[in-house]
Amino acid sequence: MKILALETSTEYCSVALWQDGAVSERSELVGQKHSEVLMAMLDALLKDAGLRIGDLDGIAFGKGPGSFTGVRIACGVTQGLALGANLNVVGVCTLQAVAETCGKEKVIAALDARMGELYLAAYEKHNGEWRAAIEPCLCKAEDAPVPDGDGWCGAGNGFAVQGAALQARYDGHLRADAAESGVFPRAAAIAVLGATAFVRGEAVDAALALPLYLRDKVALKTCEREALKAPLPQAGEGLG
Repeated sequence: MKILALETSTEYCSVALWQDGAVSERSELVGQKHSEVLMAMLDALLKDAGLRIGDLDGIAFGKGPGSFTGVRIACGVTQGLALGANLNVVGVCTLQAVAETCGKEKVIAALDARMGELYLAAYEKHNGEWRAAIEPCLCKAEDAPVPDGDGWCGAGNGFAVQGAALQARYDGHLRADAAESGVFPRAAAIAVLGATAFVRGEAVDAALALPLYLRDKVALKTCEREALKAPLPQAGEGLG
């Protein structure tokens, strides 16, 4: 089985090819230039493998949560390629891809959602498959859902931007080696998880390559941005 995978939900752009268990990947830090580089990366990946789109068995893509524009690019490119080649598709949650990339068995995955919030989920691996201990959600670090038990590994750039608050929230739950804040969702993980989904019969028609949005509002109003910049009241000062 041959599965093409793409992931554009963060500042990284990555593509991967799963061929009967072997995975090859290309990944670049592109900022907001996914639309400029993605097709060239896909073309180079397939040429290196000596394949055409029509040789594939399906396409997996990072469906979000993540950058609003980045997630839409992944969905749009997946739909276009899959419709043209009559392929089915699988959408993979980017937070689960973070867990897969992390390489640990118990992972709290957190991605920066901007506006002082996080995209967050927790996963445990049982018999080689991930189970959600906390379903993907949008939350503030201080209100983040807490999974049962200890020994959890934190992963994702949410631990870079709100590490102190998350460490406090998960005190006693995270492992002593703390968090891997440099982990991001990668196409290689999307390929592995996507291939598993294809084997389970979870692939859908290309028209159903839809994003996972956890937030309807994608920007703060001017007054809300100013409020976030305001200094916190000192001890003894009133809040009202």
